[in-house]
Amino acid sequence: MTIHREGYGLIALAAGVACILAAIGHFALGQWPILDYLFCAAALFVFVAVLQFFRIPKRQHTAGENLVICPADGKVVTIEEMNEAEFLNGERRIQISIFMSPLNVHVNRYPISGRISYFKYHPGLFLVAWHPKSSTDNERTTVVIDNGRGSSILLRQIAGAVARRIIWYCKEGQTVTQNDELGFIKFGSRVDVMLPLSAKVKVQLGQAVQGGVTVLAEI
Repeated sequence: MTIHREGYGLIALAAGVACILAAIGHFALGQWPILDYLFCAAALFVFVAVLQFFRIPKRQHTAGENLVICPADGKVVTIEEMNEAEFLNGERRIQISIFMSPLNVHVNRYPISGRISYFKYHPGLFLVAWHPKSSTDNERTTVVIDNGRGSSILLRQIAGAVARRIIWYCKEGQTVTQNDELGFIKFGSRVDVMLPLSAKVKVQLGQAVQGGVTVLAEI
């Protein structure tokens, strides 16, 4: 397991805060060993909680030119048809939404290889990730990847009530490789994937999925 570079600053800050809290607890509660121990344990818990937000476990990634690989860890909370208005002019698509809890790995990956034909960052609200309007009203990014064989995938990183920092590493016109890092959402939230109606969905509602590993669909 490695630690994502986006976490270095926050992890250092958390370590400093934990040390200060532990020192305060030791000097203020030293005469009560049990309370001192509990205070130090709480400080350590805070540090470990922040550390795990930025972990990247070692995995054997799944790959295939006809496969759409899950871009994020989490749980499938939506599988439905919808009209995509931002880029696809109301074209009917299959939407798969993945909810990322604070306990999940937070790195986002490209579901397919291809060329980024569209990218846009949208400032917005911070509604809870399962709110019906979070896909259109929350802070988010929209990325469209063309696979060069007549199919495209639209993906959105969506901020939530807790996740208020979206990171992306892509730009329009860039050629990308399946499973490489697309970006990072600090402290979780949601990722939406819009598939062609001809796609064969391979996941179920409520299923736990892993970024870079689980196959979402075949196209």
